[in-house]
Amino acid sequence: MSQRKVRDVIVRKEVVRLAADATVRSASQLMAEQGVGAVLVMKGDEIEGIFSERDALKRVLAKNLDPDGTTLAEVRTREMVTLDPDPWAVDALRIMSQVGIRHLPIVDQDKVIGMISLRDFIGAEFQLAGKKS
Repeated sequence: MSQRKVRDVIVRKEVVRLAADATVRSASQLMAEQGVGAVLVMKGDEIEGIFSERDALKRVLAKNLDPDGTTLAEVRTREMVTLDPDPWAVDALRIMSQVGIRHLPIVDQDKVIGMISLRDFIGAEFQLAGKKS
């Protein structure tokens, strides 16, 4: 069984991104249009956070915030985990499991080159992630 590198798992090369001053509604609409579960919150090429479906549910809807008046700066996840494209995909999956995240930005030489999500993993990595090295 061959293993893939993280760079081989990246399905979507264009990262869906918005500025921190974008509203939750605009982020949600963009996520729906693009068929993604998260957007990177960025200023230029710098990651300022991530906004996911989980953030929309827990930080906006559950707290009865107005999606038209709430910006991503207010509700984004600020503490980011990123990974470079060279590790094995199974290692990325283990990190995502350990940290409890569903989306992982991939950064190569300080440039975001993609984002992987749990749904990008099919087959072998799920089985390998459960095994101890």
